[in-house]
Amino acid sequence: MRKSLMAAGIAGLILTCTPAQAASVIDATGDFLPGYIGPHQADLDVTAFSVGYDSANSRFLLSATMAGPIDLNLGGFYVIGVNTGPAVAPGPFAGIGQPNVIFNTVIILRKTGASTANGNPVTPFFNGATVSVVVPLSLLPAAANGFTPMDFGFNIWPRSGAGGVNVISDFAPENANLTAVPEPASWALLLAGFGAAGAALRSRRRMTTLRYA
Repeated sequence: MRKSLMAAGIAGLILTCTPAQAASVIDATGDFLPGYIGPHQADLDVTAFSVGYDSANSRFLLSATMAGPIDLNLGGFYVIGVNTGPAVAPGPFAGIGQPNVIFNTVIILRKTGASTANGNPVTPFFNGATVSVVVPLSLLPAAANGFTPMDFGFNIWPRSGAGGVNVISDFAPENANLTAVPEPASWALLLAGFGAAGAALRSRRRMTTLRYA
């Protein structure tokens, strides 16, 4: 229970400190893909997606908002495609009208918390209708083709489950990738928030140890 409350608190800090100038896109509500065969859950319908980059600490902050609260008891997960340089259009989703969604690695955010970036563990934070994750640059493939981290392209698509393209419910942005905008001042606040949350957790553990010693 305490772990859940702490995760919720950290998620709140992420949302509060999301870079004010992060690149973002608004996506229409209820725009499930025509070929989608999964459940029309509100938490599989993306309504906003943002990408920020902290150049001082070499990490990305990714955040997406759904049409309704994310229900951790329902199926579905979130995939974020990242193009660090090698991928070129048309991408693998050309057959469903999304040829410009191009990527050479993925970030997979699961409601169970068992999530990865390019195969490396990361921790997503769920708060209401929003999922956020901090991804160190070192976990992604090296930039190529003249790209820098500010050129990396991102796109998020929820899936109702594993399988083919017919279980992908939505894309944000539609038929495009989103690149980051830096905002170091807001990132400083975010990192301070992580430190405060960690200190609070350590303090609680010490109090528990003393109580039951």
